[in-house]
Amino acid sequence: MSTPSFRMVLEGVPRVGFYQGGPRCPEDIPFPSVMSALMKYFKEEDFGCRWEESNKPGCTINCSYSYFIGVSGVAAFLSWKRGWEYDNADIRFMSGDPREPLDRALQATGFTYELVCTEEGRDNKMLFREKILESIQKGHPVLAFGPVGPPEAGMITGFDEGGDVLIGWSYFQTFPEFSAGLEFEPSGEFRKRHWFEDSPGLSFILIGEKKERPPLREIYRGALEWLLQVTHTPLSVGGRNNGLAAYTAWARQLLCNDDFPQDETIVRQRHDVHNTAVSMVAEARWYGSQFLIQASNPEILNSRVSSDLLHASACYAAEHQLMWDLWNLTGGNGNPDAFRYFADPAIRRRMVPIIHEALEKDARAVEHIERALGRL
Repeated sequence: MSTPSFRMVLEGVPRVGFYQGGPRCPEDIPFPSVMSALMKYFKEEDFGCRWEESNKPGCTINCSYSYFIGVSGVAAFLSWKRGWEYDNADIRFMSGDPREPLDRALQATGFTYELVCTEEGRDNKMLFREKILESIQKGHPVLAFGPVGPPEAGMITGFDEGGDVLIGWSYFQTFPEFSAGLEFEPSGEFRKRHWFEDSPGLSFILIGEKKERPPLREIYRGALEWLLQVTHTPLSVGGRNNGLAAYTAWARQLLCNDDFPQDETIVRQRHDVHNTAVSMVAEARWYGSQFLIQASNPEILNSRVSSDLLHASACYAAEHQLMWDLWNLTGGNGNPDAFRYFADPAIRRRMVPIIHEALEKDARAVEHIERALGRL
């Protein structure tokens, strides 16, 4: 049993966050970034990467991040539910089983794992505490959905006061709406009290022992098959439009002028949801293109598929560029007044053919991946 004064913090666990993860290119999709950081901590990064390609000065592409973007299915993910829903970007809506992208990423590491989540009508705080303390004492960080911010992936790297305080990294630890009451370690990690009470839907993934990982050929082939399944799943949890169908639903919504009253708060919210979709496609397809380049390595699959996978990669990269075209219509990526452009129905109409072109590129990538799989 833990004691109130008991403290332990693992050293050297890489930080994750929006544009705060070091000299790498942005990693704004939490789950694959956390998986990459965990594997870096475990010194397990042999995932078929041949390089860390320079994208621009001071920015290098994290090959293991590309790997987890691919094997989880994020590379092909897009979701759109009518009603301007903030959780369109939640990768757990990728299919009918919210665990599927998590399971696939974890199985591609060779580590055993255990999911611990809140059960309705039961207070699991003691269970959570003991399992977290046990994992940290074994030298294993804990993958956590919460306890800071929305239920997106972060890491627990330690504890204090016998587990009353959790220590770790969260994408949202510096956001004013989520940082109230937080303390911070000298290293920058958050210190969170009342972590169970403040976090509805809290869940953890405990990383177990390293087993023999499936052969890379098997992993990459399974990932390509999964990307096709994600793309061809038109409806997911709660009637969400997914994959190729999401592009059409997204474009159609932009033409619903009744959704845009003369109310700045509403327009800002609509733009936030739209911009999140743009960001998801831009990042997921860019790193997805890098994953397909990795898969084209003849030493992983075979030389007969290399050309098709490189063509698919080019389609994904073209989608990334199209998202920049969408950003440019609202004054550029990160423009604080972008919502004002977005309020203009003429601007939104100009966005629709760009989204349709992205859909065409996505469908073309699917054709190339299907052709590659047919050659294996």
